[in-house]
Amino acid sequence: MLSNQLHNGMETAKLLWSRIPSSEDGEVDGVSMLRTSNGNTAESLDYEVIENQAYRYEQAQRGKLYVGYQVVVKWFLALLIGIGTGLAAVFINISVENFAGWKFSLTFSIIQRSYFAGFVIYVLINLVLVFSSVYIVTHFAPAAAGSGIPEIKGYLNGLDIPGILLFRTLIGKIFGSIGSVGGGLALGKEGPLVHTGACIASLLGQGGSTKYHLSLRWLQVFKSDRDRRDLVTCGCAAGVAAAFRAPVGGVLFALEEVTSWWRSQLMWRVFFTSAVVAVVVRTAMGWCKSGKCGHFGSGGFIIWDTSDGQEDYSFGELLPMAVIGVIGGLLGALFNQLTLHITYWRRNYLHKNGNRVKIIEACLISVITSAISFGLPLLRKCNPCPESDPDSGIECPRPPGMYGNYVNFYCGKDKEYNDLATIFFNTQDDAIRNLFSAKTIHEFSAQSLLTFLVMFYTLAVVTFGTAVPAGQFVPGIMIGSTYGRLVGMFVVNFYKVNVEEGTYALLGAASFLGGSMRMTVSLCVIMVEITNNLKLLPLIMLVLLISKAVGDAFNEGLYEQQARLRGIPLLESRPKYQMRNMKAKEACGNQKVVSFPRIVKVADVISILQSNIHNGFPVIDHTRNGETLVIGLVLRSHLLVLLQSKVDFQHSPLPCDPAGVSKSIRHNFSEFVKPVSSKGISIEDIHLSSDDLEMYIDLAPFLNPSPYVVPEDMSLTKVYNLFRQLGLRHIFVVPRASRVVGMITRKDLLIEDREDSANVELQSTSRAPSI
Repeated sequence: MLSNQLHNGMETAKLLWSRIPSSEDGEVDGVSMLRTSNGNTAESLDYEVIENQAYRYEQAQRGKLYVGYQVVVKWFLALLIGIGTGLAAVFINISVENFAGWKFSLTFSIIQRSYFAGFVIYVLINLVLVFSSVYIVTHFAPAAAGSGIPEIKGYLNGLDIPGILLFRTLIGKIFGSIGSVGGGLALGKEGPLVHTGACIASLLGQGGSTKYHLSLRWLQVFKSDRDRRDLVTCGCAAGVAAAFRAPVGGVLFALEEVTSWWRSQLMWRVFFTSAVVAVVVRTAMGWCKSGKCGHFGSGGFIIWDTSDGQEDYSFGELLPMAVIGVIGGLLGALFNQLTLHITYWRRNYLHKNGNRVKIIEACLISVITSAISFGLPLLRKCNPCPESDPDSGIECPRPPGMYGNYVNFYCGKDKEYNDLATIFFNTQDDAIRNLFSAKTIHEFSAQSLLTFLVMFYTLAVVTFGTAVPAGQFVPGIMIGSTYGRLVGMFVVNFYKVNVEEGTYALLGAASFLGGSMRMTVSLCVIMVEITNNLKLLPLIMLVLLISKAVGDAFNEGLYEQQARLRGIPLLESRPKYQMRNMKAKEACGNQKVVSFPRIVKVADVISILQSNIHNGFPVIDHTRNGETLVIGLVLRSHLLVLLQSKVDFQHSPLPCDPAGVSKSIRHNFSEFVKPVSSKGISIEDIHLSSDDLEMYIDLAPFLNPSPYVVPEDMSLTKVYNLFRQLGLRHIFVVPRASRVVGMITRKDLLIEDREDSANVELQSTSRAPSI
């Protein structure tokens, strides 16, 4: 009884918290449900192997040598994905660090003479960078806006969303991220790097881009959706590994957050790809340490080493650490809900007015962000530098033109620093490094941290959803580390113990990301890898579990909400509760099943394809007794290929080749594969004469003779799990079978074990007479 009341209370809280329309007004289920926010229809992907005669003929022609060649190419593509994603990440980081370094160096040199002139230069530089980013996105690559993780998650969930893996999307993501992050907006480059890795993987899988004449034929080996899905999974893991220098975290992120289907062979390739990324990034950082990369050596990739921080903790500290988890869950859930409302308003009202409004909005937010980050530190009084500790390696104050701990900004004396400028007038990576730093207990005041928390939280909410590439990892770490350090200051004053505030900042960062994104295992490993401190693993696990539990009581995770708002119908890991009381037949509704006979007239095919938008059709035949028999499933895309080629048209309405051998030779299986970078053939592309319309097609060689079938009274929960775990696009619902042909058990699938046991039985039988 108590558990039921608790469950009902949770559902009521979710309903009250999340009462917001999830789709456009007037949309109903069915076709409109698969329509994304930009108006494009997202079709499902065919992860199931279509075992038609063309496929079986090609498989029969391939020997062990070709299978070995495929395995080698898969690993080689994994290597190329790791190298390509690592190089893209190095290029983005070098560009962002140099733009930010030049910006701060120029601003610091100008404010020595005039703060107003420095403010104008600072605002203009940020404005130019943000304008370049939003212009690239709005006029060249609209699919590059946002983090891209909800779209990639939808793709790996089985949805073909147009435009998300194109070459221009990759270019827009890279250069757009440089402009938006270098321009000082309250967003990060880590989410876009995941999308970048997925784009690189998809382009390598299809051999490049044919539109821009950048294709290699010898790479065009894997053309099925299943193979592309595996490559995109490798790209997602590579993106996280490149963003955080966390190869193991990248593998776990792909497993926990974005994929819906996983197998052990894929795990090896994903792990190998992440390892290659780590080597590439490490090599680039070693090369840049010699000063060949400009300002890159001052910031570089994310790595906030807290290994010299707090090594132990007392039992009494667990309570404030648990409080950090609760705060992270509440603020994370609030962040998700605010961004959901603002994104909904943007999509339905603001962004409908065209690209000019998107550009003006991003530029206006850039000016506001620059004004706040420059102006608020001017209102803060400077603090005297603490006594220098030779072992800390931290200099106070930093010389003009440098950025790091103890920034001298608008201070009258030489031995003073501005604590608010140390985190506000700085790059996000260095600001987090300052908040995580050990042996800086009195560097920040509570007023400065609270001011920064309120302002940056507001800026992050408002900035998220603009028409620029935007990640939410680093802003989330910024927000969490700020209130985590505040709790650390409270512990120092209340418990009167010597603890490191930077440790609490790390736990706060983990709690906010857990409360917003609802990741646990992968986020825990990423936080350990980027901080190089394994001793804090139990504490990170504690705050992640608490923050996720608190956040789940109010709404969904950030990526799930944004996917739902964009009209991406994800199949979540668990079916809905009401599905337990529904049957498979009820899910079909009262819709009439459109089917084809085995021998169909071309005119009838054209008429059916024009009159509906279904993507799969049952094919029926009749036995000699006149009984109807379902012989398979034919896809719409396959029918369009047959109509366009015309080579399979026949005059007779009878099957001219019952075996279908000659039919399979007329087509390669690759002809039926839709290119990932195009929409494929549409019915408008088919042009037939009147004589062609009077001819017939035998569909038997081109259908899938073994589609998945479920009885009509099967629980919808079982159907849901089968559909999601196998990555299906269609399932036939049929009446209860009248007879059983056979039964398969586990031992029937262990072919090698059966052969061994059979040999043992024969040997024991032959020895029996001698006993």
